Amino acid sequence: MTMESTSTDRPVSLPEAPTLQARNSAAFWTATGVSRGHEVIRRRGFVAVDGDERAGQRILIQEPDLAPGEVAEVSELTRRRVGPVTIEDPFSSTDLGHLGMRTWQMPIMLRLPGPVAAPALDVTRVRQSEDLRAAEQVVIEGFDLDGFQPYRPGELFPTSLIEHPGVDVFLASVDGTVAGAGLSVAADGVASHYWIATSSAFRSRGVGRAVMLGALADVAHLPATLTASKLGRPLYESLGYQVASPSTWWAAPSAPSATA
Repeated sequence: MTMESTSTDRPVSLPEAPTLQARNSAAFWTATGVSRGHEVIRRRGFVAVDGDERAGQRILIQEPDLAPGEVAEVSELTRRRVGPVTIEDPFSSTDLGHLGMRTWQMPIMLRLPGPVAAPALDVTRVRQSEDLRAAEQVVIEGFDLDGFQPYRPGELFPTSLIEHPGVDVFLASVDGTVAGAGLSVAADGVASHYWIATSSAFRSRGVGRAVMLGALADVAHLPATLTASKLGRPLYESLGYQVASPSTWWAAPSAPSATA
C-alpha cells in the first residue's frame, strides 16, 4: 500500500468503507510498527504488528473471509504475545470468541470529499520533536494509555513516524497552551484519523473539533474514514461523516506468561 495524498479516481460508497478503513488502519499501524522497530507481519487476510510488552500487539483484519489457516495464525500470534493485544475487524466477520478476549463494536464512518471550515482554535502540523512529544502526552492522557506510563518520550510516537509520507500529527492550542492532538493518514487515495484527543483541562471547549478541522484541511479532497467512539460520533456526524457499518474489536491484556 502506498502512503500518498492523491485523490481517488471514482466515487466511494458506504459499503466500501470497511475495506477503506481496513487498508488505512494497516497503513497507519505498519508505519507505527516500522517507526518503533517492531516486526510487521503481512498476510492476505490480516496485517499484524508484533510489539513489546508496553506497546503490545496490533492485528488488522484486511478481508471478510479469513481462511482457516489465517485464523489459526492470528490465534497463535495472540497466544504468544508479550504485551496486550488489540484486534480490529472492520468487516465484523471473523469469530475470535475462542480466544476469550473482551469484545465490543464501534461504527466505521465515511466522509465524502468536500470543503471544511477553518478551525476556531490554533491548529498546527507537528514538525519538531518537542511538539511531537507534546502531542504524545495529550494522547496518552486523553486515551488513558496506562501501558505507556511511566512516560517514555518517543515511545508512542517515534520521531520517525512523521517522516512517513502521508502521516501527519496535529496540535491544537488554547491561549498558547497545548490542548489537543490527533493524527491523520492519507494512503491509497483515502484519509483517516486516529488518536483524536483533548487534554482533560480543556474538555468541552471545541478542541476535538478544531483538531479534526485542522487535520481535514489538506485532505478535504479525499474520501475520509474513521472508527468512532460513542462520545466522538456526534462530532464526526457534524463534520459530514456518515455511519457505514459496525467494526468489531477484540482486546486482551498481557499474556500471563509475560507477567509471571
